[in-house]
Amino acid sequence: MKAVVLGSVGYHPNERRHTSCILFPAHGLVLDAGTGFFRIRKHIQTTSLEICLSHAHLDHVVGLTYLLNILRKSDVEHIVIRGEAEKLLAVEKHLFSDLIFPVPIAADWIALEEGPLEIMGGGKLTHFPLDDHPGGTVGYRIDQGGASFAYVADTCVREQPSYLEAIRGVDVLVHECNFRDGSEELAAKSGHSCTSQVAQLAARAEVGRLIMTHFDTLEEGDDPVGLESARALFPSTDLAEDGMEIEIPSAV
Repeated sequence: MKAVVLGSVGYHPNERRHTSCILFPAHGLVLDAGTGFFRIRKHIQTTSLEICLSHAHLDHVVGLTYLLNILRKSDVEHIVIRGEAEKLLAVEKHLFSDLIFPVPIAADWIALEEGPLEIMGGGKLTHFPLDDHPGGTVGYRIDQGGASFAYVADTCVREQPSYLEAIRGVDVLVHECNFRDGSEELAAKSGHSCTSQVAQLAARAEVGRLIMTHFDTLEEGDDPVGLESARALFPSTDLAEDGMEIEIPSAV
């Protein structure tokens, strides 16, 4: 199972990174549709796309308006956009309002339901609620052939995270880390997380590898969160980069 990071910053793009988007090319599966979504065009391998939204904030959904160009001269025939029901209604009503984006998108808008969703290639996708981000957010977990992956978008890591068991033991955890240590007050106010909070969570959840993402857009250097402080708590930590390929090895 392979994922490609198409966007790894929060709020708005900077000179180095675009906003949140992760693609599983062989599965036709996309997690979030930030500004990095335009890059999907050169990676498409399937005739359908399943786009799963963590929430409806613009830095995670604005890329949906790029679909017209993404689909030009492609073989994609069917698109499904999934998310919490009220978030889908908000995106469809407002982002695709005639006054904002006047061209309809040919897609099925389907609300998330309880239980796993079968994805292309025989794997299953489950979703779970996250903590303390304005408006609410969901995370996703993928299990296929002994390999497992979890995506945790905007959230504020609590002392007792509600989603700890949902991510426990995954081979790869991609988790938001918007701020460096020392910005805990701002992180809590805005519903985000700091470096040590995320690294400690990964250790508690006994994941195989942690990849931090959704960085502060004002941090444009090689190390937006203080990687060594994270590795001191959880050695198998890396930072997401736009264009990064993530291999999730199968145990079978």
